[in-house]
Amino acid sequence: MARRPEFYYDEKTGYYRKRVKLQSGLYKDVRAKTKDELRKKLYDLETAQRMGVILDDKTTVAELLAQWYNNRKGELSFSRQRDFVNAINNHICPLLGAMKVRDVRPEHCQRVMAQLAGKSNSLQVKVLTVMRMAFECAADNGLILRSPCQKLKAGGVEVKEKVPLTPEQCAALEAATEGTRAYLFILLGLYTGLRREEICGLRWCDVDLTAQTPSLTVNNAVRFENNQGIFPSPLKTKASHRTIPLPAKLAGALREAKQSSTSVFVVPARDGGCASLQTVRNLMRLVERRTIHPADSTRQRPGPQVAQTLTFHVTPHILRHTYITRLCAAGCDIKKIQYLAGHSDITMTLGIYSHVVGNTPDELIGSIENAFSGQTSGQSGDPSTPKVLSING
Repeated sequence: MARRPEFYYDEKTGYYRKRVKLQSGLYKDVRAKTKDELRKKLYDLETAQRMGVILDDKTTVAELLAQWYNNRKGELSFSRQRDFVNAINNHICPLLGAMKVRDVRPEHCQRVMAQLAGKSNSLQVKVLTVMRMAFECAADNGLILRSPCQKLKAGGVEVKEKVPLTPEQCAALEAATEGTRAYLFILLGLYTGLRREEICGLRWCDVDLTAQTPSLTVNNAVRFENNQGIFPSPLKTKASHRTIPLPAKLAGALREAKQSSTSVFVVPARDGGCASLQTVRNLMRLVERRTIHPADSTRQRPGPQVAQTLTFHVTPHILRHTYITRLCAAGCDIKKIQYLAGHSDITMTLGIYSHVVGNTPDELIGSIENAFSGQTSGQSGDPSTPKVLSING
């Protein structure tokens, strides 16, 4: 009697095939171009069944992402929810949403990342993070054996390093905006480093101007949704809740503003209510009107009563960046900087700001000279002379 072949060969398609019975009692045809490839697929299939993977599951990527997100959104901040929804709806589902989870391969995930070529590294990291977490969840729940995006890496365009304002530019900015609605917003950004959402959520009851050391406490933030300001909204992280001492100039400006304020908010909308995203844009537009733009600029020229004295671009984040950078330049302890900035992880503070000061040759030469004083280049000195460097162990 002839021996039964290991695999069935289909001459029409050119594929080897073997039928396997699944846990549910259904049968599945496994196909491959070569016998070795088919043996590998059968081994992976047997391993998956042994580990409890549901091989006949028909869950789509869109269904997986929806269930995964809904089960976790309660733990996420609003900004994180917005990032995840954007990644799912605009970048992952258009390409993978209709596919069955079990059919997704690394090349399919790579296609998602390829669509983001030329986009920022930050966006690529967010999209890849969502894919990794969702597919790892699928693997943990037995839908697939392993995640198809384990080896993927985010690329993208690195954001240009933000340049803080110099003390001279800060003085010019304060002088240009004094007397305008933007003045207090500018001072709060420069002298406290608050995020724009935190400035808009700051109330007079959060500001203590009677203490020996005037201070403000960050208790709430504003969330911008559909161009509206939603108050109160949770802070970005627990570390965002902090009390910041006020320099004399800011404390004086706040005392003066409080006397004429009719709103509970320090920086309100025109009607005295919570500031919206449009409110912030209007405040920054007051700064732009005082900025010198190129002659061929299409921007509307300000009236003759507005003097254009600024030669640099200003954003709310540049104000915060300047505040933290000046703390570094003043030699403030890194843990104190982390607290004042409201960073939940000190690596964020170190990664962004540790290189901005103290690394020029003029600033480093003193340390180098002290480290190697009394030593020569490869020559042995007087053994009786004590060495500067001492290595124990």
